[in-house]
Amino acid sequence: MQNKTGGQLIVEALEANGVKRIACVPGESYLAVLDALHDSKIDVMVCRQEGGAAMMADCWGRLTGEPGICFVTRGPGATNATAGLHVARQDSVPMILFIGQVQRDAREREAFQEVEYRRAFTEFAKWVAEIDDARRIPEMVTRAFAVATSGRPGPVVLALPEDMLTDLVEAPVAKPYMPVPSHPAASQIAELGALLEKAERPIAIIGGTRWNSEAVDEFTAFAERWHLPVGCSFRRQMLFDHLNPMYAGDVGIGINPKLADEIRNADLVLMVGGRFSEMPSSSYTLIDIPYPRQTLVHVHSDAGELGRVYRPDLPINADPVSFAKALASLAPQSKPRWAERTASMHAAYIGWSTPPMTGPGTVAMGPIMQWLEEHLPQDAILTNGAGNYATWLHRFHRFRRFATQAAPASGSMGYGLPAAVAAKALHPEREVVCFAGDGCFMMHGQEFATAIRYELPIITVLVNNGIYGTIRMHQEREYPGRVSGTGLTNPDFAAFAKAYGGHGEKVTRTEDFAAAYLRARESGKPSIIEVMLDPEAITPARSLSDIRAAAQK
Repeated sequence: MQNKTGGQLIVEALEANGVKRIACVPGESYLAVLDALHDSKIDVMVCRQEGGAAMMADCWGRLTGEPGICFVTRGPGATNATAGLHVARQDSVPMILFIGQVQRDAREREAFQEVEYRRAFTEFAKWVAEIDDARRIPEMVTRAFAVATSGRPGPVVLALPEDMLTDLVEAPVAKPYMPVPSHPAASQIAELGALLEKAERPIAIIGGTRWNSEAVDEFTAFAERWHLPVGCSFRRQMLFDHLNPMYAGDVGIGINPKLADEIRNADLVLMVGGRFSEMPSSSYTLIDIPYPRQTLVHVHSDAGELGRVYRPDLPINADPVSFAKALASLAPQSKPRWAERTASMHAAYIGWSTPPMTGPGTVAMGPIMQWLEEHLPQDAILTNGAGNYATWLHRFHRFRRFATQAAPASGSMGYGLPAAVAAKALHPEREVVCFAGDGCFMMHGQEFATAIRYELPIITVLVNNGIYGTIRMHQEREYPGRVSGTGLTNPDFAAFAKAYGGHGEKVTRTEDFAAAYLRARESGKPSIIEVMLDPEAITPARSLSDIRAAAQK
C-alpha cells in the first residue's frame, strides 16, 4: 500500500465504484478532492448552485440506477443541496452527497459554517456519516454505494473534514460495491397466478425505482399474456409504453376519473415497485388503509415498505428486475375474461390523453402538445419540475420508452432545468426537452449557464403565465377573488437565453410554436422557447374564472 491523501482515496474509491461524472459547486472545504480530480478521468460538472447540482446527481441516479454523485461545501452549500437531497429521498433515487466539513479540532465550537450533519440530515437521507479517519475511506465510500442502492434506494450523506482530506495514510485499495437483488419465491409467483385466475377486475400499478429496460420489456410481455390493464404511478410513466393496448393511464395528480373508479372497484390490485403514496393514491382514497377492499399484491424491494401503509394479502419482497424475470413462467390457462375491459380502459386513456385544441388567449397548449407528439423522437428525454404547466406534459405526452422521463414525484419546483442539463450530459446523442413554468424555471434558472459552459443543447419550453399557477388555482378555489402572494414579475426569458449565449424564442401565438421549436433545435445551442400563456388557461379543462365562479356558488 502507498501513502495517499484522503482526497486521493476519495477519488480512487469513486473510480473503483464505476463513477464517470460528478456534479459540484467548489468549496475550500474539499480542495484536496478537487486536486485529486485533476488527475482523474471522472468528468466534473461545475454548477452554479448546490440545489441544482444535487438535482443533477438525482437525475443521473434516476436514469441509470447507479448513485448520482454530488460534492458541495459546508454550511450554506450543504443546506442549499437539501432541495435535491429531498427529491432523491422521496423518489427512492440512489445518490451520494459528499460535504466538506470543518477541520476536526474545531468541532463543536460552532466554527465557520459548521453543521452537525448526522443530526441535521437524518430526515433527508438513508444514512449520514462523517469520515474522521482517512484510512476508513474505502470502507465508508463503498458502504455508501451499497446503502444508496439496496432495498428502497435513496441518498446517502458523507461529511469530509477538511484536514482529514489532507492526511497522508496507508489504506486498502477500494473495491466496487455489489448490488443486492431480492427475488420472489416460486410459491409467491404461483399464488399470484392463482389470484389472477380467480380475478374479475384486476389492475396493475407500477412505479418506484430499480427497474431497467429488460424488466420493463418482461413486465410488458406478462401484461400482454394476461391482457392485464397497467397504470403507471405518478411521474413513473416511462415504465410502460403508452400506446400499448394494455396501458390504462397515469395514476397521479389529476387522474382520469374513469381510471380512478376502475382502481376503487378492482377486485385485485398488483402494485409493483412503488409505495402508492399520497399523490398516486389520490390522497389515500383509492385503496383503504390499512386493509384494502381489493385483494392487494404488493411487490417492493424493501421489506420495510410491505405493510407499512397498506396491509397486502400477498406481500412479495423483490426488486422489479427479479420480479419481472420471474413472471416469465406465469401464463393464463385461457384468454382472460377481462380482455374487453382492458381494451375499454385503453380507449378511455386515449381519449383522456388527446389534448383540447382551443383555450383562453392567443396561445393554446393543446396544439403545441400535439405538434410535439408528432415531432419528438421516441427516445427523447423529457424533464420537468412542479406546477400546473406540468399537467400538459404528464397528461398529453405519450411516453414510449424506458429512461425518457426525469421528474420529481416529490413535487419539487426547479428540478426540470438541472435535470435536463444532467440528462443531456449523460445522453448527448438524444434530444432533451425541459418543461418549466416561469416560477419553476427561476428556482434553478442559473443552471442554464451550466448548459452553456458544457455546450449541452437542451431545449426548454418555458410556459410563462406570470403567476405561481398551482397556488393561484388553489387560492381561487379556497378564497375566491382574494389574490395574495401569487403574482410574478419576470424577465424576458428569450433575452435571458441570448444573454447567456444561448438561443431564445418568444411565442405569442399558437401557430408560431412549430417554427420556433425547429429554429431552437437547429441552433445547436441551449435554448429557451418562452410560451406566453394566458393565466386564465390554468388547466386543460377549467379556467381561473371557472374555478372562482364555482367556489363562489
